[in-house]
Amino acid sequence: MTDTVHVNAPDTAIAESSTVGAPVPSAGGQSALAPAEVEAAVHAIGDRARVASRVVARANRAWKDRALRAIGAALKEKEAQILAANAEDIEAGRSNGTSKALLDRLALTPARIDGLVDALETLAGLPDPVGNVVRGQTLPNGLRVRQINVPMGVVAAIYEARPNVTVDIAGLALKSGNAAILRGGSAAAHTNAALLEILRDTLDSVGLPADAVQSVDAYGREGAAVLMKARGRVDVLIPRGGRELIQNVVLNSTVPVIETGEGNVHVFVDASADPNMAVDILLNAKTQRPSVCNTVETVLVHKDSTVLPDVARALAERGVRLHVDGRTMAALPEGVGAEAATDHDWATEYMDLELAVATVDGLDEAIAHIRRWTTGHTEAIITNDLANAERFIAEIDSAAVMVNASTRFTDGGELGLGAEVGISTQKLHARGPMGLAELTTTKWIVQGEGQTRA
Repeated sequence: MTDTVHVNAPDTAIAESSTVGAPVPSAGGQSALAPAEVEAAVHAIGDRARVASRVVARANRAWKDRALRAIGAALKEKEAQILAANAEDIEAGRSNGTSKALLDRLALTPARIDGLVDALETLAGLPDPVGNVVRGQTLPNGLRVRQINVPMGVVAAIYEARPNVTVDIAGLALKSGNAAILRGGSAAAHTNAALLEILRDTLDSVGLPADAVQSVDAYGREGAAVLMKARGRVDVLIPRGGRELIQNVVLNSTVPVIETGEGNVHVFVDASADPNMAVDILLNAKTQRPSVCNTVETVLVHKDSTVLPDVARALAERGVRLHVDGRTMAALPEGVGAEAATDHDWATEYMDLELAVATVDGLDEAIAHIRRWTTGHTEAIITNDLANAERFIAEIDSAAVMVNASTRFTDGGELGLGAEVGISTQKLHARGPMGLAELTTTKWIVQGEGQTRA
């Protein structure tokens, strides 16, 4: 198969797009346009995405991989431009009192841009999911049937203060044969605009439709609301952010939603846990990048474990503020301060250098605590007891379960997916980090020789 895709006349219209140079939202993410104008503009974006998706769906792997590598090269070439735009967003965030955790998620650095380029290269090296045969057989009547992976069509994403997601979703959508419509939020407006321009220009340079990646950012919150109702134009919508954003999308969308969840992540330190291992894992899980969803938020320590003093000291040295129950408070080493924990702490996704800690009688109490407070994202156990590890795996019902490993590994790139569009905490279609396969659906192919049903 060659790299050339012949498009019908209607498809050629995708070269013209009004998303670049569209009106800029006013402060606070509001559109200056009338509601009817916003609806018409977002519907037009959806229509162009639908046309573009038909072209991308027919592109072969070599073409898509060449586009991914070209995007990576363009990101490096225009790194200064990206960082300048990001600096504007960071400065605006500081002026608006944006939290340190949110600023960290918002920030791009040369190293983080390198990470985006590496993720695109990894995606290019992965097998193309489109056309993969899920199952197949020849029936007794001679019919040859097979179920294959096919693109979703138009994938939309609503997220906040995460410009890296702009590139991740665009790359995953492209490789899986989809078009993408993005809503990245006003906090990252300048960065996302710079990235979108690079993405669209690069797609056009390799002969793919620029409208395979579009944004509704110019239409503010009103545009996001219209996107949520664009059933028929958008095939699936993925929210990525805090509880408020996710619940708003889940409750108000008429487009099918893959729900991603907040990460109230737990680690249970068993009595048999190796002290050095426990310190290393917990420091990594809490302090490497505290603003992300796979960071540990609650640690449960077995009452017979001896690791608590060392763990508490190590965390305190890294500036972690502890919220602890009574038994933990009594066992803290001299010089390590803490606040008394409440139910609010057990339910909180801090996304900052804060951590809730409780002492439990054993595995049963740890599992009960997790079941009560979990958001279904990631839970981990640190143990040298194989039976306890197996029980933890069997009885914890979260999207990811770790044994003697940092919760920071719940990530599409770390788990070999190249990148991720989000981490699903639901149970239908996709669960855990969502990569290429999760952006496809299936269809049945039935081939016969004139058979009719009796």
